[in-house]
Amino acid sequence: MNWKKQITLFLTSQAISLFGSSMVQFAIVWYVTKETSSGFWVSMLTVCAYLPQFVISFFAGVWADRHSKKLLIIGADTGITVTTLILILLFPYISKDTTLLMLLLFISALRSIGTGIQTPAVSALIPELVPEQHYMRVNGINATIQSVVQFAAPAAAGLVLTYYSLPITLMLDIITAVIGITVFSFVLLPKKMEEVENGEGSVYQDMLYGIHYAKSDFFIKRLLLTNGFFILLCVPAGFLAGLYVSITYGNSYAYLTTVELVGFAGMTLGGILMGTWGGFKDRLKTLIAGMILFGILAIGMGISKSFVLYLLFMFLYGIALTMIQTATTTLLQESAKPEMQGRVFGLFSAIYSAFLPIGMLIFGPLSDMISMRWIMVLSGVALVILGSLTRSISERR
Repeated sequence: MNWKKQITLFLTSQAISLFGSSMVQFAIVWYVTKETSSGFWVSMLTVCAYLPQFVISFFAGVWADRHSKKLLIIGADTGITVTTLILILLFPYISKDTTLLMLLLFISALRSIGTGIQTPAVSALIPELVPEQHYMRVNGINATIQSVVQFAAPAAAGLVLTYYSLPITLMLDIITAVIGITVFSFVLLPKKMEEVENGEGSVYQDMLYGIHYAKSDFFIKRLLLTNGFFILLCVPAGFLAGLYVSITYGNSYAYLTTVELVGFAGMTLGGILMGTWGGFKDRLKTLIAGMILFGILAIGMGISKSFVLYLLFMFLYGIALTMIQTATTTLLQESAKPEMQGRVFGLFSAIYSAFLPIGMLIFGPLSDMISMRWIMVLSGVALVILGSLTRSISERR
C-alpha cells in the first residue's frame, strides 16, 4: 500500500475539517470576548470547551484501541457538525444577552465531547499509516498543515464576523466538515489495522489498564505530567492572548485577528522547520529547547509595551510551541506499545483538556484582579524552570 498517498489523504481531510472547526472556535471566543471583555466569561467558555473532552478522552482512548479509528473519527466529526447546525437553528430565537452566552457554553460542551472522541483516534492512526522512522517528519508536516489552516482560519473568521454574522461562520463549518468527511472516506488502512479487536474486558477495565500502563512506565508518566504543567503555565501567554490584547492594545477584531495570524505564522514556520530538519537527534533535547524558549518569550510579551514587539514575540512563540508539540507527540508514538497507542493518546488528550481549563480558572479570574503583565512574566519564569527540569525524565523504563 502506498503509505504516502494514504497519509496525504488523511492529513488533507483533517486540515479541511480543522479549518471549519477553527473558524467556529475563534468566532465564538472572539464574540464572547468582544461582547463581555470579561476574564470570567472567557474562562467559562474554555472550561466548557475542554472539561467534557477531559472526561470522554479516557473512554475514547479505549475505543480507539478496540474499534475502527476511521469510523470513530467520522462519527465524531459528524456529531460536531450536528451540534453546530443546532446552534444555527436556535440563534435567531435567542436574545443577545446572558441566554445566548449560556447557549454558546452548552454548544461548546457538546462539540468538546466530539473532539475528545476524535483526538486520540487521529493521533493513534498516524503510526498505523507511517513507518516509524518517518514519525517526526510526518508530525512536523502535519503541524505545518494545521498551522497553515489555523493561519487562514482566524483571518476568515474575522472577515466573516466583520461583514456578516456568527451564524454564517457556523454554516461554513458545516460545509468544510462534509468535505473533510468525504475525503477521509477514501483513506485505506492496512488490512491488519482494519480488524476490530473488541478486547476481553469492559471498556472501564481497559481504561484502568491504560492508566496503569502509563503510570508504570516512568518515561511516559513523566512526559504526560510535564506536558500537563506546560499547558497550565502557557495559558496566560497563549490561550488568554486575545483577552490580553483586548485589554492592553485595543478591543477590535482587527487586533485579535492580527495576533492570531502572527502566532500561526510562527507555528507554520515551526512546522516547516520540524518537517525538514526533524529536530535534534535526541527528541527530548528538542522538547527542552522549545519549552525554555517559550518561557523566555512569555516573559518578553509580558514586559513589552510595543504592539509590534509583542507581535514579534508571538511569532517566535509559535515556533517554540510547534517544537514542543511535535517532540511530545513523537516521543509518545515511539514509546507506547502499538496496542496501547489509543489509550496513551487518550490520556494525553485528557491531561491537555484538564490542565487547560484549570489554568483558565486560575488565570482568567485572576486577570480581572491584577495586571496580566505580571501574570505572563511569572508564568514565563515558571516555564523556563520547568524546561530546565525536564531532562530528569530521560530515564527510561
